[in-house]
Amino acid sequence: MSSSPYTAIARLLRPQGRKGELLADLLTDFPERFDTTSSVLLENAAGEPTSATVEGHWFPVGRNAGRVVLKLSGIDSINDAETLQGKLVLVPDMERVALAEDRVWIADLIGCELYHHDHPIGTIVDVQGSESPHGASLLVVKKRESDDELLIPFVQAYIQSLDLDAKRIEMNLPEGLLEING
Repeated sequence: MSSSPYTAIARLLRPQGRKGELLADLLTDFPERFDTTSSVLLENAAGEPTSATVEGHWFPVGRNAGRVVLKLSGIDSINDAETLQGKLVLVPDMERVALAEDRVWIADLIGCELYHHDHPIGTIVDVQGSESPHGASLLVVKKRESDDELLIPFVQAYIQSLDLDAKRIEMNLPEGLLEING
């Protein structure tokens, strides 16, 4: 499972409007959650979560399409909003949207050890998403024996076992993938 008890659902970018609204990048595949979520957490200066209330939200069109504008209680001016630039909007992990059985949270993959059969490859340090609904996400794996990084397609056909509690993923990778990739 993820190393933090919280999941980021948005990153506050900048003020949007004069009354403290904030433009945010969505970090969730479930933007509709803002329709029912009013209680969130924000990072404070020390990086610790503090509670905040979402008074309202809307999804802009045009150049900011795909983002969300949030109005938070107590943030009523441009100056107030500027103090929150770059902060993450968090929810407790127990409030994450339930996924289908064959899906996993990206945050849960970070830190997992990747194996090709029983041979250790390295540690997953990032996941690059795919814009295509049929495309594969790419696991960014830091090799064990060097600082080199590999890109490994994360597709069901290659997965032999997935144990997120043990942070271990075993895959059956196509012949030559490791050689051409590294």
